[in-house]
Amino acid sequence: MKKLIILLMAAAALAACAKPAAAPPKAAAAQKLQGQVLETLNAGGFTYVRLKTGSGDQWVVTSPVDVKVGSEVSVSSAMTVEKFESKSLHRTFDNIVFGSIDGAAPTAHASAPSPMKDVGDVKVDKAEGSDAKTIAEIWASKGALKDRRVVLRGKVVKFLPSIMGKNWMHVRDGSGTRGKGDDDIAVISDDQATVGSVVTLTGTVRLDKDFGAGYQYPVIIDGAKLR
Repeated sequence: MKKLIILLMAAAALAACAKPAAAPPKAAAAQKLQGQVLETLNAGGFTYVRLKTGSGDQWVVTSPVDVKVGSEVSVSSAMTVEKFESKSLHRTFDNIVFGSIDGAAPTAHASAPSPMKDVGDVKVDKAEGSDAKTIAEIWASKGALKDRRVVLRGKVVKFLPSIMGKNWMHVRDGSGTRGKGDDDIAVISDDQATVGSVVTLTGTVRLDKDFGAGYQYPVIIDGAKLR
């Protein structure tokens, strides 16, 4: 939320880096985008690439990668956003493709555009109610919980605002283990949160979500409302 933004998603906080300005994102064409690299810009934990394609120049934004000017690349595109404002570059693109460049090597900082902060030991009491689950319980019962509403209480360990028009965060509650990877869960919300704060959220469990550009989640909480 690990190539990109995670973009968009891995990624510097897109709060400081970019947000869609007016038009909502629309699905990009299913075929891959191919072209010659004319220009690259690294800003806000992302790589912006201007490609020369058969239909003209096209800007692409992806996770930090090493690409050379003059090289031919292929982009697995996730979506196209019209009138996209990049805060870090101080410019608005008429349209830009969020995607991943096939075979491109991530830069040394690709995995840490907005690292998990040290918030100390996490031990949060489970939320109350019939829909209440711990993070470990959500992972363990993810199949049965698919598309179901859950209530979760946890500590925010990572927060990335304004990625594809949403706020993204990672939450932990002390359940699960790092080795199994069931101690942390990604959350998408319209609400704001502060790293280190304890929140109770209500959202829908989604499975195997691929938002493109490195944003792939076997389990994620979508449409979360925080309190």
